[in-house]
Formats: sequence, C-alpha cells, structure tokens
Amino acid sequence: MKNLKMSIAAMLLLAVSFTNAQEKEKMNHDHGTMKMDHSKMMNMKSDAKAEAILKDYFSLKDALVADDTKKAALEGAKLAASLKAFDASSYTTDEQKELKDIIEDATEHAEHIAKSEMDHQREHFKTLSKDISDMVAITGTKSTLYEQFCPMYDGGSSWLSSSDQVRNPYYGSKMLKCGKVKKTIN
Repeated sequence: MKNLKMSIAAMLLLAVSFTNAQEKEKMNHDHGTMKMDHSKMMNMKSDAKAEAILKDYFSLKDALVADDTKKAALEGAKLAASLKAFDASSYTTDEQKELKDIIEDATEHAEHIAKSEMDHQREHFKTLSKDISDMVAITGTKSTLYEQFCPMYDGGSSWLSSSDQVRNPYYGSKMLKCGKVKKTIN
C-alpha cells in the first residue's frame, strides 16, 4: 500500500511538472510570437513609409513628364517630407547606415527640386532616381517597378516607373517616348 501511495504521489508530481513545463513552453512561444509580431509590425510601418516615398516619387516623375515646373516643385516638397518621415529602425545596422545615407541624399535632391526651374529639377531627378533605386534594393516593394533608361539625357539616365510604358521625365513632351525598359523589379 505504501508503494502504491508513493507511485501515485510520484505520478501526480510528474503530471504537475509536465503541465508546468507545457505552460512555460506556451508562454515562451507566445512571447516569441509577440516579438515576431512586433518585428513584423515595425517592418510593415517601414514598408508603408517606403511605399509612400515611391508614390511621391512617381508623382514627381509624372510632373516632370508633363513639363509642369510648379507641380514638380510641390511634389518635390512632398517627397522630401516623406523621405524625412522614413524610419529605418527595423532594418539591420548595416542597412540602417546605408538607408540613412540614401535618405539624406535623396532629401537634399527633393528639396532642390522643390525650389528650382525645370532644367535644374531634371538634373536633380537623375541623382534622386539613383537614390530611390538604391532604397528599393534594400526595402523591397510590393509593387512591380520598371527601371527605364534614356540614352540621350546627360550621357544616359535611368528612372523608376510603375508602368512599362516609357514616359521620359528628362525630356517630357520634347522626347516623350525616348528610352527603354532596362529591367523589371519585383
């Protein structure tokens, strides 16, 4: 009888230990999920900010295609604000450093576009386009983008577009369809 009581007590103790271990494992798993969810939320915020930058970039590009200096200036200012609002904290340390440099440079060009005439806007758009391409290489995008290239402007110049139809922001109405799709992104 004593052995039976000891066996029952040992089994109860084992069952309680097993239950506690399961609860602890569940808590660790839930905590890990919360960490992962927080990380996903941070990336979603950064993704949304990167997509906002792209949206403003495309609006600027379209204003340049339309030869609209005033609209390009407004869109340049909007883009500068979107760039300043970008939060790179969810990226790796190396990516954060690269993004910081890219964003600073792109912001400077967007601000110049906001204060310049068409020819100067287009000069800054060339470097800005390189910056935005570099940003997308790090942040990625949920959209399909097209890197387009004009061999005529300033020894050859690229830009991003959300359409595969070439509409040249460097020459606008003068040479609207000058260029080609260089590559598809995403």
